[in-house]
Amino acid sequence: MVSRIVIPACLVAVLVGSLPVSAQEGGDTQLEVIHASGSVYMLQVPGGLGNMGVLVGPEGALLIDDHLGPITDSIVDAVAEISPAEIRFLINTHVHPDHIGGNEELGEAGVTIFAHDNVRLRMLAPIRIPRRGGTMFPQPPEGALPVVTYSDGITFFLNDEEVRVFLSPAAHTDGDSFIHFVEADVLHLGDVFRTNMYPIVDRHNGGSFLGMIDALEIAIGIAGPETVVIPGHGFGTTDRDGMLEVLAMMLDVRESVRRLVERGASLQEVMDAGVTSELDARWGRVESWTAADLIPIVYEELSPQN
Repeated sequence: MVSRIVIPACLVAVLVGSLPVSAQEGGDTQLEVIHASGSVYMLQVPGGLGNMGVLVGPEGALLIDDHLGPITDSIVDAVAEISPAEIRFLINTHVHPDHIGGNEELGEAGVTIFAHDNVRLRMLAPIRIPRRGGTMFPQPPEGALPVVTYSDGITFFLNDEEVRVFLSPAAHTDGDSFIHFVEADVLHLGDVFRTNMYPIVDRHNGGSFLGMIDALEIAIGIAGPETVVIPGHGFGTTDRDGMLEVLAMMLDVRESVRRLVERGASLQEVMDAGVTSELDARWGRVESWTAADLIPIVYEELSPQN
């Protein structure tokens, strides 16, 4: 089932204005509901930015991430179109504002918010995101904070579905959660996995490029031939092969940089070598995060002093 919810233009204007300029891709003003498998759906915002997941059923809905505050009403409307049950639970996959923006409003409506310990900890201060060299967002209000946190993981048994939520290795951030809907065979990996650009590694919030490879390998190990995967950013659902494609790109970047580092190349020499020239057409199309942002991180993690 694919349906569309129209987001009022005024909300889109606020949403777009809250994002870096390059994130304002896609003039579409519709929130798309995409059936993943079983009772699990993907909620895709314009431009494939900050995709959400939702499990629905008679025992209530479980929402994964809630994008930015201005579209919270549209998220609620989209869930209501799928099921009459109210949203009971919300899981934040990590701390970035395009995944926690609806927390306060949903919390005030009685939704219980879950996240890893580090997500709540980092929400106690202004939030920095890495795009464009670093962009600051205000500290989230008290009402936006998760009320239940976990160190390793937590499991929900809801609507005849086992939902395993667990911490990944430090990857996009140090508080990334993977969500595995066991019966439906669906994975939501937050921003550890994106299908439309190079991986964003938020070092300020504890992220690691090498950890991202480890995390994606874990997800690939869980997935089977029929597993449906919801990317944190990108268009539509994908599968194990989609994860393997992203992993191959990251391994290519790692090995290309590693070879130069082992020869004693400086960062500038690595940058000048054009190690991603054959990858840029596929993965480097989002101006706010390109190989120029990623390669210095990879270089630093592979340098002998680390």
